[in-house]
Amino acid sequence: MNISYTVLIPLIPLAVFLLLGLNSQKIKPAISGYIGVLGLSVSAALSFYTAYQYFLVDGKVDDVYQTFVNKSVWMNFTETLHIDIGILIDPISVMMLVVVSTVSLMVHIYSRGYMKGDEGYTRFFAYLSLFTFSMYGLVLATNLFQIYIFWELVGVSSFLLIGYYYTKPSAVSAAKKAFIVTRFADLGFLIGILIMGYYAGSYDFETLNNPEGSVILNGASTSFMGLSVITWALLLIFMGGAGKSAMFPLHIWLPDAMEGPTPVSALIHAATMVVAGVFLVARLFPMFYFVENGFALNIVAYVGAFSALFAAIIAITQTDIKRVLAFSTMSQLGYMMLALGVSGYDGHEGVGYMASMFHLFTHAMFKALLFLGAGSVIHAVHSNYLKDMGGLYKYMPITNITFLIAALAIAGVPPFAGFWSKDEILVAAFEHNKFIYYIGVFVAGLTAFYMFRIYFGIFWGKEKTYEHKPHESPLSMTIPLMVLALLSVVAGFIPFSEFITPDKVGFEAHLNYPLAAIATGVGLFGIFFAWIFYKNENSLSDTYAKAFGPFYKWASDKFYFDEIYLFITKKIIFNLISAPIAKFDKKYVDGTMEGIGNKTILISNKIKGIQSGKFQDYAFSFVMGAVIIALVFIYLWTN
Repeated sequence: MNISYTVLIPLIPLAVFLLLGLNSQKIKPAISGYIGVLGLSVSAALSFYTAYQYFLVDGKVDDVYQTFVNKSVWMNFTETLHIDIGILIDPISVMMLVVVSTVSLMVHIYSRGYMKGDEGYTRFFAYLSLFTFSMYGLVLATNLFQIYIFWELVGVSSFLLIGYYYTKPSAVSAAKKAFIVTRFADLGFLIGILIMGYYAGSYDFETLNNPEGSVILNGASTSFMGLSVITWALLLIFMGGAGKSAMFPLHIWLPDAMEGPTPVSALIHAATMVVAGVFLVARLFPMFYFVENGFALNIVAYVGAFSALFAAIIAITQTDIKRVLAFSTMSQLGYMMLALGVSGYDGHEGVGYMASMFHLFTHAMFKALLFLGAGSVIHAVHSNYLKDMGGLYKYMPITNITFLIAALAIAGVPPFAGFWSKDEILVAAFEHNKFIYYIGVFVAGLTAFYMFRIYFGIFWGKEKTYEHKPHESPLSMTIPLMVLALLSVVAGFIPFSEFITPDKVGFEAHLNYPLAAIATGVGLFGIFFAWIFYKNENSLSDTYAKAFGPFYKWASDKFYFDEIYLFITKKIIFNLISAPIAKFDKKYVDGTMEGIGNKTILISNKIKGIQSGKFQDYAFSFVMGAVIIALVFIYLWTN
């Protein structure tokens, strides 16, 4: 299979970024929108063509999907350790190309209507192109260092997009918060990469992931604190993934990231930036599974399960619809992580790995649809809060139907896409870890409840008095909604198990009817309770909120994790640790240097008269010097 053309997929958005970024004052906004959409359309077409060629034409040899690599050496360190740069084509990279291309293209088209009239319209499309270029580079990376470079570019571009409204203090704070929290996580990622390079002797994915290679077979040869060094490296790498995918306890940046424009929320929180951590663990899955009997993979499973439950509980209490969707994203990412954590490597056990990638794919479609649908509502009522919404089904029929489809999909109602991928995750959890399975089922019920809580609150309930009569969004916004709604219906019928497996060998994934019935029943119960509580205006929600007492307040305040982080950073790190060090530095280190400087100035002031510039002073000094020397010699001669 010829993959040389795939280098154009990331390079086209890069060219669009440079064109729009360097000429933002010269290009008319309408033209910049068309340039952004056209550039992404070409990259998306190449991505879809790559998927067609790989999955249906040239990718499979003897029922095994091949890995195609086109790379060259970038930097040499030793004879064996070097960094390559290039393109890696395999099942999950091709799948991610389709996901990133689909969601990014829909967001680009949607943004033409949503951002119309904005002063920074051209700048916005430049940032979108930079972000898309970074994501393409990340999913096509051939080694850990290359993925880290694009990982950081994703972080920078998300910082620019979250802080797009740079005159708004809350947006600036949110951008800084996202950047700082993910930088802490990325420090662990970088340390893990360096440890891996030192002990494994390679950064290349093909070498690291070879089950019969020296890295996995000898992974436990060097240990530290009871774990092999390679396991520590994997845990540090997972730390980077947990930060990017907003896993507990590195999740605090995600809700505040809603300060960016709604298309940004769809792009970052649906299918691209936040799933990078899931993709990273999947990319190194053989290492996570084989090294030290999968110890690191168990950590991934439990962190994912707890994050899914923790975020779902908080989502029930939030009143800003974008924050509900943000915590929903965190919960669904936890689902993907726990699926990887309970997965095996061959036979039917591989269903967990496949299910995680399947859910990543389906979730991208319906979560992008939910965010863009929320943007359509916000565009109509000029508010993010449920208290300002109600009865919108009469004014926004397309948004209503498409949002309902997305809500049914994420709730796991058949035959929508989320049902199929969620069932596969629960099957994998049931077969490998019953405790995690029960958490997954409970989270499925919570997901259905909080999602239909906002659906009924937005489109049904009591109609509010709107300042301006709401209306349906323009075609540039509703067409992406309809496309994503269609994908949210049909994506589940893709025979995913034939394409995405950990050992690249297809296996049949069958629907487990009893488990599917349980999960669906729990989801329907969640929808039923949401219908009772929120379909029509009543006091039930307030009554039950009071019944939960302090726990409801804690969940509403996100269990005070922002305050805990502020206390740790401000009171402990800054005041107790940094302040005394800063005082010592200022008083003694800086004081010593300043004292030397001050003494130098003092001495200079005392002796600067010697260099007065007056001829008579120099003549007097010369004569006096000669007389003193003469007197010294006479004295020495006479004695």
